[in-house]
Amino acid sequence: MRFGLFVPQGWRLDLVGIEPARQWRTMRDLALRADRGPWESIWVYDHFHTVPEPTDEATHEAWSLVSAFAAITERVRLGQMCTAMSYRNPAYLAKVAATADIVSGGRVEMGIGGGWYEHEWRAYGYGFPSAGERLGRLDEGVQILRQAWTTGTATLNGRHYQVDGAIVRPLPLQDGGIPLWIAGGGEKVTLKIAAKYARYTNFDGTPEVFAHKSQLLREHCAAVGTDFGAIVRSANYNVAIGHTEAEVQDRLDALRARLEPIVGAEKADASLGGFRGLPAVGTPEQIVENLTKLKNEGLEYAIFYVPEAAYDTSGLELLEREVLPNLA
Repeated sequence: MRFGLFVPQGWRLDLVGIEPARQWRTMRDLALRADRGPWESIWVYDHFHTVPEPTDEATHEAWSLVSAFAAITERVRLGQMCTAMSYRNPAYLAKVAATADIVSGGRVEMGIGGGWYEHEWRAYGYGFPSAGERLGRLDEGVQILRQAWTTGTATLNGRHYQVDGAIVRPLPLQDGGIPLWIAGGGEKVTLKIAAKYARYTNFDGTPEVFAHKSQLLREHCAAVGTDFGAIVRSANYNVAIGHTEAEVQDRLDALRARLEPIVGAEKADASLGGFRGLPAVGTPEQIVENLTKLKNEGLEYAIFYVPEAAYDTSGLELLEREVLPNLA
């Protein structure tokens, strides 16, 4: 199994209390730590407004961070989970990503999806088109990215996007262009787009749902004539880790205490629903057992989010020391 780490950027209220002038230093230090450690990649989210509700707390922009990390790291790969196609014209996005890839020496990953956070869509003037339109844009946008990164130009007269000889030079350094991670588990459309174009997928990592989505992806690959076995399946995991179950609960309590003054008790509790009972919450032994089962189901890449990493790296250290070596 391969491993990625989310760097806190504020979107999940994980830089609260850190002065803006110190936030880059915090993110930088965690990126450099990952670069020295057991991680294959580091990741950020492509969002503009915080969750579980929009607040005035910081949310740093994803591609600016990717470029900054590209300049300061030497080894780790650099991804976003995931870029919303409609937030940037796809020819422009191809240019941004190619430049970041060159800065990094060929280490950028392209996580891409249809987008979902309605509040920020409307606030930024993008409207909020139907799911069908958002996924149609995803399909056409991926075609533009692939053209741009392999030929240096892109032309498409699509329903959603029209580009005519858009030049994207220099090309990314990676042969064949930047690897595409198609994110999302939509059964009829998203997984079909993944079957056509993806080197990686990213969808629900709970055992039952992962197995179900994997089977659907296999069926879509058979339908479009691509190799299911060539697509790396990944999932994201929220982490609450401790030597004992009491320590795990202490971490969850600390997370709730950080969130509640900002978003209220109800939404803080709802946020913790994304942790309780899930595969990367527990003692090291419990997490290894949970993820080993998923590994046996075909999970090849796990991307971890450690919510307190900007303030306390002890949980991150425990994950690195007692979980990753048992799954690698």
